[in-house]
Amino acid sequence: MTNLLLIFTLKKIPKLSWSSLDQLNFKPKVKTIVYLVFGLILFGLGESLLVTANIGGGPWLVLHQGVSFKTGYTIGITTLIVSVIVLFIWIPLKQKPGIGTILNVIIIAIVIDLSLPHLPYPETFILQLLQVIIGVLIVGLGSSFYLIANLGPGARDGLMTGTQNIIKLSFSLTRTLIEFSVLALGWYLGGVVGIGTVIYALCIGPLVSASFFFVGKYLK
Repeated sequence: MTNLLLIFTLKKIPKLSWSSLDQLNFKPKVKTIVYLVFGLILFGLGESLLVTANIGGGPWLVLHQGVSFKTGYTIGITTLIVSVIVLFIWIPLKQKPGIGTILNVIIIAIVIDLSLPHLPYPETFILQLLQVIIGVLIVGLGSSFYLIANLGPGARDGLMTGTQNIIKLSFSLTRTLIEFSVLALGWYLGGVVGIGTVIYALCIGPLVSASFFFVGKYLK
């Protein structure tokens, strides 16, 4: 019960032996880079599993779709626009970028492109649901590895860490509030919402927090 309470009330990203001391570190330890890249690969793989499950993408995809429907721009362009806007929001949040911020974009995109042709596309709802759950678990685990590396978050995770640092709520609750806010805006703009979207929005915050706890405990 005590561990469960710690998981859902966690407010600090663990600092481990392989964590960088500064996000703006251009000469990190090899071990730090390894964990960063490993986390980003997991993140990309989890996102791909959500796509191929085909029962609803994450809340941010819903937002990108909604903006695309309203503006007429492609999903790729709206994704870029939203990412730039989020990065500008980093300024008042005093969130720092780093090499992890750059590698986030590159590695996740490569992993998604390489993995999509080789992943299962289940046709029964039960298997689709199972694949979404596995995908969200992997995204949560991947997030913990690359954020603990402390070499700079991606745009969305930087919004989470920056916001949490100001409002002082747990990571679990902060991430959940952000995901549902993004989901509501995307749905209002006309984005497509599925059961996979709702599962992601509900579960990603607690899973990222749980992953922080277990990675911090067993991979010091």
